[in-house]
Amino acid sequence: MAEEKIPLNLSADFAPVSAETWKNKIIADLKGADFDKKLVWRTPEGFNVQPFYRREDLKGLKTTNSAPGQFPYVRGTRENNEWDIRQNICACQNARKANAKALEVLNKGINSIGFCMNKEKLNYHFIKVLLQDIRIDIIPVNFTICACKAPELANILVRYIGREYKGVDWKNFRGSINVDPIKAMLVKGKPLSREQVSEKLAAVVKAAKSLPNYRVVAVNSVVLNNSGAYAAQELAYALAWGAEYMTMLTEAGVPNYRAANAIRFNMGIGGNYFMEIAKFRAGRLLWAKIVEAYKAPIFTAALKNAAKMNVSAETSRFNMTIFDAYVNLLRSQTETMSAALAGVDEITVTPFDVTYERPTDFSERIARNQQLLLKEEAHFDKIVDPAAGSYYLENLTASIAAEAWKQFLAIQEQGGMYQMVAEGKVQEHIAANLKVRLGDVAKRKEVLLGSNQFPNFTEVAAKKIKADAGACSSICNCKTKKAEPSCGCGEKCENALPTLPVARAAEEFETLRLETEGAKKQPVAFMLTIGNLAMRIARAQFSCNFLACAGYKVIDNNGFKTVAEGIKAAKKAKADIIVLCSSDDEYADLAPKAWKQLQKIDQAKRPMFIVAGAPACMEDLQKLGIQNFIHVRCNVLETLKQYNQQLLNK
Repeated sequence: MAEEKIPLNLSADFAPVSAETWKNKIIADLKGADFDKKLVWRTPEGFNVQPFYRREDLKGLKTTNSAPGQFPYVRGTRENNEWDIRQNICACQNARKANAKALEVLNKGINSIGFCMNKEKLNYHFIKVLLQDIRIDIIPVNFTICACKAPELANILVRYIGREYKGVDWKNFRGSINVDPIKAMLVKGKPLSREQVSEKLAAVVKAAKSLPNYRVVAVNSVVLNNSGAYAAQELAYALAWGAEYMTMLTEAGVPNYRAANAIRFNMGIGGNYFMEIAKFRAGRLLWAKIVEAYKAPIFTAALKNAAKMNVSAETSRFNMTIFDAYVNLLRSQTETMSAALAGVDEITVTPFDVTYERPTDFSERIARNQQLLLKEEAHFDKIVDPAAGSYYLENLTASIAAEAWKQFLAIQEQGGMYQMVAEGKVQEHIAANLKVRLGDVAKRKEVLLGSNQFPNFTEVAAKKIKADAGACSSICNCKTKKAEPSCGCGEKCENALPTLPVARAAEEFETLRLETEGAKKQPVAFMLTIGNLAMRIARAQFSCNFLACAGYKVIDNNGFKTVAEGIKAAKKAKADIIVLCSSDDEYADLAPKAWKQLQKIDQAKRPMFIVAGAPACMEDLQKLGIQNFIHVRCNVLETLKQYNQQLLNK
């Protein structure tokens, strides 16, 4: 007998469930806990994210009404997802060496080159040697040089192309010259008048007139990202920055479409995976709308095409660390994935070792391969805007667009980007934001794996830190350039502006740990585990992680039958710290016993006594003289600084 087939009809067999029903079920499972406080995430960007989204949440969202390559470009400026893989090379001193390195990396998967230039070396011969055998009609070439020399560089490029590439369409030449006077004001404190900024921009755009696909005006919001700016904040300032340059150029007589075509956004990629995808999608939408505002008298096809936001994205340095540096690879990989899925035009991966040495051949190879892996193995280049239609990401895009636009309007109300930078307000705002963010890192509200949470207990780092670590610019890792006056032109700068703060999130923890590493004796922290099995294990693990963030040697234990037994073992281990790990209920009895026994030890040799947790009996224990408690509400950094001061100065 043939088996009867029962038709499956999901829509008929399973009745739809409303959002209200889902929420009521969640509230029931919370058993009295507040839904909003427990599950709704208040982002640092300033808006709420719900724990779940449904199809009806897409209603009214304008982000879903376009296709890739179509205005307002929220889904991408192209109908493919082929982004350029960029590597930056120092060409500050030796053109031949820089050329050799460029040719080498071009054979290893790179298809976009960035050269950092020294203005004193600039001449036709230098550029000819630098670009020898590089097919710049196929490979985008990007230059960073002092703004005062950018027009001369553009003229040399035009001359060079005219001689070396006769008969080649000038539209084939792509790349950029990183002219950004506002960045000089922010980073170097160079006071410039609005007229000076406008003149610098107009001069380079005029010089590069023959290169229609060269972006010669830059918005370097990556410097804000590297100073701790959140996604919406970076985006808002980037948009205001770009709008300022659009206004300056059009006022200088540059046609609106040419002005828009001249601007490139060099943006950072933060560590918040989905937020960064949303940031780039929202950025394209808002920039297209800003460019549209310059349409008078009509919105021409040329201007509509020029409204495509050109983004060169760079993985963040803010969250890179010295300790457990290979974790930097995980951070930069997820950042690269965010930018690739978001459809940016170009990505630069910062080598994982940049925080403590000049990047090596190995770290540069890994940085290249991180992008090659996404293209050749994960096939991220084969699909355009996979975020489209995602209930969560579409709402996140709309939310970050709304928040960035609100901040953009506030910037405009205060006179625009130039005025705010000239008055030091942007620098002040970013510094205040950085203080909050570093505070979150100190309290572990923001986690840096390997630094303020789950450190490598045995790692030492002082010997690997090289004197020439760091970078002389956002794209150059050389240390051959001498420190220049604030504008880089050799002229003295009076009444210098305040500059952006320079910091990484992990720096204070690293300073603390290096201080411990350089001490005569590494403090030993001994876990006196006793009582309730589950609680003592959990609190010992918490305490080990907590104290290892300062570089202390931690000794965990299976458990002791008595306090006396535990203290005896701690003495044998020559412990500088004894951490009592038990349950809250047992602390009322165990802590006084341990404290009483420790008083018998000479004060100069007495170990520091810490209780793991914040028990209800804390006040009673404090009255006895017990002052040290570590728990999830602690400011980890400040607590460890106090401990270092006591332990290392003994």
